Amino acid sequence: MDLDQLDLNPRITAAVKKAKLKSLKEVLHFSGPDLQRLTGLSGPDVQHLLRMVSSHLRGSSIFTALDLRLQKERFPEQHQRLSLGCPVLDGLLRGGLPLGGITELAGRSSAGKTQLALQLCLAVQLPRQHGGLEAGAVYVCTEDAFPNRRLQQLIAQQQCLRTDAPVDTIRRIKFGDHIFIEHVADVDALLECVSKKVPMLLSRGMARLLVIDSVAAPFRCEFDGPASACRARALQALGAALRRLSWAFQSPVLCINQVTEAMQDTAPGAPEERLAPALGITWSNQLLMRLMADRHRPEEDPLGRHTRTLRVVFAPHLPPSSCSYTVNAEGVRGTPGTQPC
Repeated sequence: MDLDQLDLNPRITAAVKKAKLKSLKEVLHFSGPDLQRLTGLSGPDVQHLLRMVSSHLRGSSIFTALDLRLQKERFPEQHQRLSLGCPVLDGLLRGGLPLGGITELAGRSSAGKTQLALQLCLAVQLPRQHGGLEAGAVYVCTEDAFPNRRLQQLIAQQQCLRTDAPVDTIRRIKFGDHIFIEHVADVDALLECVSKKVPMLLSRGMARLLVIDSVAAPFRCEFDGPASACRARALQALGAALRRLSWAFQSPVLCINQVTEAMQDTAPGAPEERLAPALGITWSNQLLMRLMADRHRPEEDPLGRHTRTLRVVFAPHLPPSSCSYTVNAEGVRGTPGTQPC
C-alpha cells in the first residue's frame, strides 16, 4: 500500500496499517463508520483519509461530461450510430440509431414505418465507413407477413439510394441472405424469441440489428384494459430483455408501435387530433428514444400534397425536432431543408 505517498498525519498512517488494510482501493470499500471501527480513528480523521485516498487514485486529470463526449477516439462505441441510409434523416438523429437502447418508431398506418425498418435492415449490412455495422438483421413480425416483395425492390434500388457507397461494395453484399425473419403470434412467443433465438444470432455476429414489427399487436390481443397488471409485467420483462440484448451486443433495437387517436382541447372550440403511441407509460419507460412518423392528408397541407414527417419525441441526446420525408421506389428519403439547423 502506498500510504507513505499520501500527505497524512503519521498517526493516521499507523492506524490504517495496524488495521491490515492491503491497498488504497480497499480503504474505499469501507464506509466512514466502518473505517472508524477498524482503525479507531475519529470521524474527521477518517474523512480526511478518504479524501486523500480518493484524490490519489483519481489522479490529477478530471474529466467533465463534455470532455468525455468530445473524446470520440477514446470512447468510440458511445458515438457510433447505425445510419438510416439517408443524410437528411441521419442529420435529424445526429448520425442515426444509437447502438445501445431501444428506439421506438410509432405512427399511423401508411406513414412509412415498415419502409424505414426494411431500409435499416439493408443499411446495417454496409461497411462501418458508410454507417453500417457489417452484419445482418433480425426481423420479428407479430401481425402481418414479412413484406418480402418490397424488400426485394429495395435491394434492387440500393445503388440509387446509397450513392455514398461504391457500386462494387453494394454489389458484393448479398442483402437478402442476412435478414433473419421470425413470425410470432403471442406475448409468450415474443419473449421466448428475444430471450433464446435472437441472442444466438447476435452472439455469433450474424446480426447487429433487431426489429420488432409491431410491438403492440400481441399485447393488444392478449390483455384487456390498459391498466392490466399482467400486461405491465410482460411489458417490463420484454423491455428488460431487449435492453440487455442491445447493451450486451451493442446492437440497436427498433420497435415499431401503433398509435391511438384522441381529441385534445388546445383552445375553446378548437379541438385538435393527437396521436399517442400504444402501450402507455409502462412501455414508454423502457425506451431510450421515441420517434413519431406521421402522414398528413392533402387538406392539411398548404399545397394540397401528401406529406410525411419524422419527429423526435424524446431522446437523451437530441432536442425535439422533425423533418419531412418521402417514400419512393428506392426507399425513404428525408427532404433537404426541412430539418432544424
